[in-house]
Amino acid sequence: MLDPVLVTASSTVLAALLAGAAWHKVRDWQGFTRIVHAYELLPGFLAPAATAILAISELALASALVLGAWRPQAAIGVILLMALYASAIGLNLWRGRRGIDCGCAGPGARQPLRPVLLLRNLVIALLAVVAASSASERVLDALDIFVVIAASAVALLIHLAVDGLLANQPRLADFSGR
Repeated sequence: MLDPVLVTASSTVLAALLAGAAWHKVRDWQGFTRIVHAYELLPGFLAPAATAILAISELALASALVLGAWRPQAAIGVILLMALYASAIGLNLWRGRRGIDCGCAGPGARQPLRPVLLLRNLVIALLAVVAASSASERVLDALDIFVVIAASAVALLIHLAVDGLLANQPRLADFSGR
């Protein structure tokens, strides 16, 4: 059994990441539908439905992660979703289709497919393993809640920084001449 602070912070981070990802899809519905279509994994006419299913799934999982009773099942759903995303990225990398936008960074933040995105999805899936774990029965006190909020904020800031570096790495490489 893990400490409830660790499980709660992991669930909170995942819920925030998924809610943000769903918001990106809703904010630029047509743009994300074009990204889904560009992966060429489904017939083109199914891209809008796939976009809807992904956005709804992310919102549902985010909501369930913050509801204690559904947290373990939602965390397993996150693992499956990361496996789906990693499979789509991996298949397109295998096809040599690195130039398409992964859809990871939201509208206006084009990020080409690269193997490092598979690692990022693995880290998110590992965080979901922690969120799916059983927590000890210890009740969270005020200090624990502060630690959950602080740890969640730090983890989200690290994620944003890494995502920003990943999104800008191709431009930085061009700028530096590498």
